[in-house]
Amino acid sequence: MKVQVLLPKVFNYPFTYYSNISQIKTGDLVQVPFGSKKEIGVVWKNTYSEPKNIKIKSIEKKINYSIDKKLIDFIEWFSTYNIVPIGLVLKMAIGANINFVKNNDEINALNKIKSKNFKLNNEQLSALKFFEAVENKFDVSVLQGVTGSGKTLVYFERIKKILKKNKQALVLLPEIFLTNEFKSRFEDFFGFTPAIWHSKITPKQKRIMWKGILENKIKLIVGARSALFLPFKKLGVIIVDEEHDTSYKQDEGVIYNARDMAISRASIEKIPIHLISSVPSVETYNNILNNKYRHIKILNRFKNYPLPRTKIVNLKIDKTRNSLISNKTVEMVNKFLKKGNQILFFINRRGFAPYLICKKCGYKLVCSNCSMYLTFHKIKKKAICHRCSFEKKVDIKCKSEKFCNFLMYGPGVEKVYDQVKNIFPNKKISIFSSDYVRKKKDSNSLFDKIKNDDVDILIGTQMISKGFNFPRLNCIVVIDADFSGRGYDLRTTEKNIQLYHQLSGRAGRFSSDSLIIYQTLSPEDQTLNELIKDKSDELIKNELIVRKENNLPPFVRLISIIISSNDHNLSLKGAKEIKLKLNEIENLEILGPVDSPLLKIKKNFRTRLLIKSTNQVLMQKKIANMLNKLKISSKIKLTVDVDPINFA
Repeated sequence: MKVQVLLPKVFNYPFTYYSNISQIKTGDLVQVPFGSKKEIGVVWKNTYSEPKNIKIKSIEKKINYSIDKKLIDFIEWFSTYNIVPIGLVLKMAIGANINFVKNNDEINALNKIKSKNFKLNNEQLSALKFFEAVENKFDVSVLQGVTGSGKTLVYFERIKKILKKNKQALVLLPEIFLTNEFKSRFEDFFGFTPAIWHSKITPKQKRIMWKGILENKIKLIVGARSALFLPFKKLGVIIVDEEHDTSYKQDEGVIYNARDMAISRASIEKIPIHLISSVPSVETYNNILNNKYRHIKILNRFKNYPLPRTKIVNLKIDKTRNSLISNKTVEMVNKFLKKGNQILFFINRRGFAPYLICKKCGYKLVCSNCSMYLTFHKIKKKAICHRCSFEKKVDIKCKSEKFCNFLMYGPGVEKVYDQVKNIFPNKKISIFSSDYVRKKKDSNSLFDKIKNDDVDILIGTQMISKGFNFPRLNCIVVIDADFSGRGYDLRTTEKNIQLYHQLSGRAGRFSSDSLIIYQTLSPEDQTLNELIKDKSDELIKNELIVRKENNLPPFVRLISIIISSNDHNLSLKGAKEIKLKLNEIENLEILGPVDSPLLKIKKNFRTRLLIKSTNQVLMQKKIANMLNKLKISSKIKLTVDVDPINFA
């Protein structure tokens, strides 16, 4: 008997093998000869055409695991939608687990912890009933609630009831580092430690969890994007927390939006999916308006604590010479410090300074691999590229044979830290940034310090705005409330609305007196002024109007094609040839080719094409067929980004 076997490699089709194994079926894992090696693959659907004149080998053995038809359907859909080789998608689903469970790999017994009692208020109970109104079929529902309203407790209760039915639940979080904070809240509610899945867990842990999920012994997974590909046996619900977060978009390797693919998986599994947000994404908001998604709001914070008061500080008037922090801001901060409150100074830039220019010779520190300025990091005493991680010492010879005297332009967290330390010398100050809490022990240590009142002032980047609960944090200072953004990111306004709304929600979660201070050179900015009136819904509605007027998503579909090569002329030439072929497809508008705003990344020059389609029919199949027929030079790399978030 002939069967087709898909291998977890860069192929867009399965391979044909003979099988003498009885009762072999689609989804079974098997070992097969491939070239001079043995590989583990999955028996696939017999729907692919078999090449002629090939020598067919035989399957060597069947492995005692099988993935179900729903996961196979999801892998095929994912491959088609994102224009990704289907073998690569399979690799994401079985990955390192194909070596499989060893005899000593056992699922740990649940670590029972005493749970606390939580009582839902009326708004939370209404939201829970709203979720429960649809069971055992596909349904997308959105829970929108102000920050600090207890949205997490609502979906915890929802999960508890799903688990009692012997079904599984998947909770997606946008960032790996959020899992630790989430873990402690989970333990308080459920009384046991959740299974956590992300790229940083060990291969052994992955094997154990993969097997446990496949056998329905692990009921609940909390994970980052990759958890979406796990082989659930009886999945009952998917939760996407902070659904608006752009971190759900994977922009390297296999490019996809985990939120959108989670909705696809829920559709294939025929189960409900709940999207959670304080300010929904433009796409989600549009689907709410068009009645594609059900929608409910929680209007009040838990225990009715008010949202922080707001104050705009005009830096044109109040700017202090050589300081990033105005005197007016210092006065307001001191009032909160005297009450024993914690303060957060927010600046969305890592490092000390994002631009270094020699004042003697004008030399600019730029990455040798990318079209990026190097950011100076005091912690390492080096300038670092935030694209490729290239590092360079700053002791560079000037034209005069002496060392360059670099002026450091622009603020980063480390520069803010130095100035805050200067202004508040007797206070305990810590930095909350990915460079400082990369390791689990670093983040745990910082959380412990914050909770044990060993931190008076935090200096933080964007990562602090997401999901953290700091009881004594009652004053936030936004060092530079800049809403202008960059031209190559069409989501600048949307992201700023969401960022600053979430950020303000970190303050006053357990206090009736809290404040967020926006320092800005543009106090008249419309987005800022609407935001402080708590009119984020109106801002998102206006953003939808702007998108419609300009023929932008979600009213059209965009697909980016990035052509890269270490030879600039080759990338441009390749893009022109691809555009000629794409023009043969009807109902497509092809824009470009143009150089990427970030022309060079990791020594490769990048040229972009942008495909625009108003056709509701999925155009990806036609585009994929055309791209697969192209004879592309081996010196050119082609990357496809369906539904791009930015155009860098």
